[in-house]
Amino acid sequence: MLNITTSELYTLLATYLWPLSRILALVATAPILGNPSIPVRVKLGLAIMITIVVAPTVEQSLPQIDPSSGMGLIVLLQQLLIGIAIGFVMRIVFVAVEMAGELIGLQMGLGFAIFFDAQNSGQIDIVGRFLGIIASLAFLAIDGHLMTIALISQSFSTLPVSTEGVTQATFTNLANWGQEIFRAGLQLSLPVLTALLITNLALGVLTRAAPQLNIFAVGFPITLSIGLLVLALSMPFYAPIFEHLVYEGLNLMMGILNISKMNMP
Repeated sequence: MLNITTSELYTLLATYLWPLSRILALVATAPILGNPSIPVRVKLGLAIMITIVVAPTVEQSLPQIDPSSGMGLIVLLQQLLIGIAIGFVMRIVFVAVEMAGELIGLQMGLGFAIFFDAQNSGQIDIVGRFLGIIASLAFLAIDGHLMTIALISQSFSTLPVSTEGVTQATFTNLANWGQEIFRAGLQLSLPVLTALLITNLALGVLTRAAPQLNIFAVGFPITLSIGLLVLALSMPFYAPIFEHLVYEGLNLMMGILNISKMNMP
């Protein structure tokens, strides 16, 4: 008969519970991995699989705390915060790309073409949806999802499970990283916005020169055509910008986890 003492049971529970909470929080919030279209069972299975691989390497560094105690609950919440913070960093990159698409779609006159975005539980226009899909494919192409999993695995050696958790400076860096939504979104949408601004100025001059011209019948097709043309011409230049944003996000994640930063191409 197999006999397990209470202390051994608590040790076994802590060995897998605390790493699982950090990994599960990352899987639930990270882009691609945390997409609502992925079944919950798949997410849970992936988190458990990673935990089974990682847990034996962090067993020796776990604090000697009862998981069912108040301090054990605090440690559990800290691991959830660490996982959410790591996933939040990379999610901002995708929000910036989708924001650029919303600005472009609004100026093109496609603000009425709205879809429901299950990932953000909100509405997003068709151009933002298109750029979001392109960003997801680029993220997979540069193995961003594998880098994210590798970082969460390394985090247990550089930021071990303890009662300390993350510092206030970490949350300050996350708040400052949020400004990338507006900077990167404007940077990505600027070429199309500039072309549409010139187009609208030209249509305004044309309306003054020929008042009998129906600007509503002519302006929308021209604006839509110019916007799509410039967007298609700008797509090859979006890849380096997005790749740079991904590497910046990965370096910020490494800074949170105290891992040596990678060199950006």
